[in-house]
This record gives sequence, structure tokens and C-alpha cells, in this order.
Amino acid sequence: MDIATLLGFIGACGIVGSAILLGGSASVFVNVPSLLIVIGGTMMITLMKITLADFFNSIKIGLVALLYKSQDVPEIIELAVGLADVARKNGLLALEGQDVENEFLMRGISLCVDGHDPQFIQKMLAKDINLSVTRHEKAQDIFMGVADTAPAMGMIGTLIGLVQMLSTMDDPATIGPSMAVALLTTMYGAMIATMICIPVAKKLEMRAHEEKLNKQMILEIIMGIQESLNPKVLEQLLKTYLPGNKRADADAEGEE
Repeated sequence: MDIATLLGFIGACGIVGSAILLGGSASVFVNVPSLLIVIGGTMMITLMKITLADFFNSIKIGLVALLYKSQDVPEIIELAVGLADVARKNGLLALEGQDVENEFLMRGISLCVDGHDPQFIQKMLAKDINLSVTRHEKAQDIFMGVADTAPAMGMIGTLIGLVQMLSTMDDPATIGPSMAVALLTTMYGAMIATMICIPVAKKLEMRAHEEKLNKQMILEIIMGIQESLNPKVLEQLLKTYLPGNKRADADAEGEE
């Protein structure tokens, strides 16, 4: 699980919740018509823009982005050096029994073991990378679309509440509930956009970049293994994917 996401979400909810509780009763911030306008309206408008399958896929991809932590680059490099050493000493077929948890790396190894041409393997894995990026970008667009729609539905709810309030000014008992709808819909829309959809979209953007970088590195690993590249040379090549400070630490560890 991504600890930063969890801490951020809990912290944001805690701050807003504390402000509500310290200011009085929390029940005044619950209004069913406002929730229906913002949540229901936002979902329906989002469904008008996309397919039902894309809607559910975006939720699934969003959850994966929030809960899944990708494999560290140093771990992949260490695994790659070991695999390259095995392939160099015993041939590509020796990789078939290796324990590899990374699905993308395992797929590339399977293609090597099956004896496919390097150009075909590169084409297949590059296509996988592009499709993965496309899926993440589509999910990002959907969440950003929701972030745009929710405040707009909040504004519609505000206008509904104001119209109801102005049309019944002669009855003071109706002014309070109408004003609640007017104000709470704006708050709900802003909360959905700011606290949920925009952070998820940005996290998806980060995960997409991270995943693309890792898969490009794995593609280099597969090509290097298939070319029987020296494990030490492959290691130095892969260290270029590390940030400057981690690269220096990795080089220092290698010299020890």
C-alpha cells in the first residue's frame, strides 16, 4: 500500500472533520438532496461521456494506483544481474525455472525462452508499454472529468437552493433547509474534486510514469539477456535509471 496516499487522505479528512466537529453539530453538514445532486448527478454526467466499461475500469485502475507499490529499481537491477548471469552460463532455457514475481519481466523471459526473434520481442513488449500508458491516461482523464463535473453540479445545487429560498421568502421555516441545499452542494462538489478526484488523477500520472520507466528498463534487461550481455555491463547500463544520489550509493556498494 502507498503510505503517502493513505496518510494524505486520512489527514485531509481529519482536518475537515475536526473543523466541522469543533464548529458545532456534524448533522447539519448532512443533506440528502445535496448528496443526490452532486454524487448522483456527477456519476450520471460522467456516464454520458464514457462507456460503462471505462467507468468501472477507471475505478479499478484508480484503486490499483492508490494501493499498489511498484517494485524498486534497485531490486529489479539485482534480479536482472542474476538472470543475466544464469543465461550467460547455462543458456536462455535455464531461465525457465527462475522465480520471477514481476509479470512484465516474466513475460519477456518467456518470449526469450520460446526462441522468438529479438525484434519481435521488442515489438511485443513495447506494445504492452504503450497500451499500459494509454489505460492510465484514460483513467486520468476520467478522474479529471469528474473533478470538473462535481463542482459544476455543486453550483447547480446552489442555484436550485437559492431559487427555492427566494420563492418561499414569505415562509421563514423553509429558508434554512433551502439555504442548506444551496451551500452544502457547493461544499460537496469541492470536496469530491479536491480531496478525491484530483489527487487520484495526479497519483495515476505518477504511477504511469513510474511504470513506464520500469517497463522500459525491463525491456533493456530482456534485450541484454538475449544478447548474452555481460552481467556487469548490464548492471552499469541499468544503473542509469537510478536517480543521481541512489546511483552513487549503488556504485559505492559495488566497489565494496
